[in-house]
Amino acid sequence: MRPYARLSLTLPDWIPDAVRLYLDHTTNGLSLRALARRDGAHPSTILRQVRRYETRRDDPLLDEALDHLAQSPTSLEDAMSAPLRHPSPALDDAMILNEGRRILRRLAEPGAVLAIAPDLERAVVMREFPDGRTARIGVLERKFAQAFVLKEWISLRKAGRVTTYELSSIGRLALKRMMEEAPTGLAEAATPFADQHRDWAEKDVPTPEGPRRMRYNLAESPVAVLGRRKDKDGQVFLSPDLISAAERLREDFELAQMGPRVAQNWDRFLTAGDRGGFRADAGMAKGPRAARDRVAAALRDLGPGLADVVLRVCCFLDGIEAAEQRMGWAARSGKIVLRIALQRLARHYDETYGKSGPRIG
Repeated sequence: MRPYARLSLTLPDWIPDAVRLYLDHTTNGLSLRALARRDGAHPSTILRQVRRYETRRDDPLLDEALDHLAQSPTSLEDAMSAPLRHPSPALDDAMILNEGRRILRRLAEPGAVLAIAPDLERAVVMREFPDGRTARIGVLERKFAQAFVLKEWISLRKAGRVTTYELSSIGRLALKRMMEEAPTGLAEAATPFADQHRDWAEKDVPTPEGPRRMRYNLAESPVAVLGRRKDKDGQVFLSPDLISAAERLREDFELAQMGPRVAQNWDRFLTAGDRGGFRADAGMAKGPRAARDRVAAALRDLGPGLADVVLRVCCFLDGIEAAEQRMGWAARSGKIVLRIALQRLARHYDETYGKSGPRIG
């Protein structure tokens, strides 16, 4: 075995090549010329790659991730017992892409940032709304945040006691690729009110008439779009408390996908499904299991029809028109039913958990 290959062989497959070069130089002690000969590149190219990561080490999360990778375990047994803060080899591309699809989409929303503190094992996605309200719209394990910053999907916005990150241009392009490969149910209805924050992508969605090419806005959910529309009396169609209830359900729904059975069949909660037969997975981590229980309780409380529309629009992110077609409803009736459903959902959360809502964990 060549001496300079030792570190790279112990790193996860998803680690970018530029990170491997940086660690081979700084940790294994390989000269730039040796790396250039090994990879068939010019030494100046290797130097630029190394300098790029060295200048980014004022980013606390990146610095922490590089330090952990420099101490990467050399045996499979050590790798399996690595602490949570280590960007563990147990992470693979599928897991990172799944979390990337969930979190980067939230970071694409206007006013959203990812915040993380040194003493916490999880990061949160916070969003500031136009009316000044700030709400948590996502939760992410620290090891995934480390993977995101190593892949340059997120970039440092502000360092401090609580460090914040925003979606980078690389992350935005990665998100578009992820969404093109995502399961159905993510297309959103176009709206003239979204011009300020449009970020369109396209995908094929199967319909009874065959595949249909649909556009969706990466930067907004259908509920956010309806939240800006106004009634005939000039009042917003969805009040802030209804949008908050929708976001709370969506956050729990996304957290529930973090368990071993990522492809949970939520269709059992739709009209034709078995609503009473839901049971949380016994082997699931406490956080995802609790989130799944909260989603199940909310959908059961809503009942047939109302549960259908909130699940499709708030969780599957179907546009209102798509939801009406899927459920065979009359045109322009979906948003009325959705508002009724969200009123019932907000009442469920207030009566069950109080104004502060359930704890994540």
